Parts: sequence; C-alpha cells; structure tokens
Amino acid sequence: MEPAKYKRIVLKLSGESLAGDQGFGINPAVVEDIAKQIKKIRERGVDVAIVVGGGNIWRGLAGSAKGMDRATADYMGMMATVMNALALQDALEKLDVDTRVQTAIEMRQVAEPYIRRKAIRHMEKGRVVIFGAGTGNPYFSTDTTAALRAAEIEADVILMAKKGTDGIYDSDPNKNANAKKFDSLTYIEILNKGLQVMDTTATSLCMDNKIPLLVFNIDDHENIVRAALGEEIGTTVGGNE
Repeated sequence: MEPAKYKRIVLKLSGESLAGDQGFGINPAVVEDIAKQIKKIRERGVDVAIVVGGGNIWRGLAGSAKGMDRATADYMGMMATVMNALALQDALEKLDVDTRVQTAIEMRQVAEPYIRRKAIRHMEKGRVVIFGAGTGNPYFSTDTTAALRAAEIEADVILMAKKGTDGIYDSDPNKNANAKKFDSLTYIEILNKGLQVMDTTATSLCMDNKIPLLVFNIDDHENIVRAALGEEIGTTVGGNE
C-alpha cells in the first residue's frame, strides 16, 4: 500500500461541496462519497481534521449585504457549519470511522466544545475531528478557521477542496477561457496578485506559520485521497520567498 505523504492534515470543505449538483442544502450521496474518501485516508494512518463551511445553507456576507446585522448573519452562518459537521459525522460513523465534532460555540447537547489538546488526543486515538462554528467570532471566515486550527494542531498541510475548479488561476476560468493555472505559488504572490484563494487573514496566518496549502478539485471522486497521498494535483502554495 502506497504510504501517505502527510501525517496530519486539515481538510477544508466548502459548504457547497456537500450540496453537489443540487446547489443548496445537504446531498446525502455526496456526503457519503466524501466520507468514503476520508475513511481511505484514515486507513493509511493519516490524522484527519476537517473544517467545513456553511455556504450551502447560509452565507453571512449575503445576509449582511441585504441589510442584516453582520454579526447576527455571521452567527447564523456558524450554525450552518455545525449542521454540515453533524451530517459528515453521521456519514463517517456509518462507515465505522470514529468521529468527534468540536464547536467553537458551546452546544454540549450536540458536540464537544473546541479544546486544542483534546482534539489532538482524539486524532492520536485514530478519530476524525470535525471543527464546526468557525472561530466562534463574527467577521472571520472558515478559511481563517482552517488556517488557525492547522497552526494549533500542527498539521502538515491544509487540503482545500474546491468545487468547479482544479487549482488556482490568474482569473476566473469559468469566465475567461485563457485563464492561466498556477502549478505552485507562494503566499506573498497570492497577496501581491490579489488572487481570491482564501481571505487575507487566512493567507497571512498560513504564511506566518509556514503551513503548506494544496488547492484541488473535489468534483473528481478520488482527489481527496490523491491529495493526502501527495500526488501532484491542483496548485500547491507555500514558502515566503
């Protein structure tokens, strides 16, 4: 069996990736497929932590743009991420993968509160840990959550699964047929070029903590496994030079 490249990963899933082609809500078949890939990664001995977004249910920025209080809209978005985290936990545990959901906002009836040392201990025992409710603070994205948690648990890499794109381009490939794909970038280049990979807070966190990032297409049903094994797919980001 081919060894995995990484010992500990943070898998960043957008909320939209859980919706599949329906574009909204949670598609059980898609969630099951993602869970099967995560199980394969765990079987290679990789510690897996997951940060999931909530855009398939609610986007705080969208609510704010329509006049809702920004903090309130963002807290609603955090609740949406917890719904996705629970759906993913259910799919994983049906495959006999021990899973824990930890949330940045306490809701003990449905999940554990986020405790860094406990999250690490869960992974050491072979459990998948899913981080819900973002950072617990408004104005911060789940990309920032992924960067923060990766630094806290000393992950080897952030695997950022994107829907509809196979890496980082200099412009939107869905709008520009001549868009150029990057095989590799540095975080400084992302900031200087203004590339919309992750928000500037998340990018700076990754850069300051020297956390590599791999951006790839989740639409291919084995790409999460390929990314964890270290295959050359998507776009790699790292380094400060």
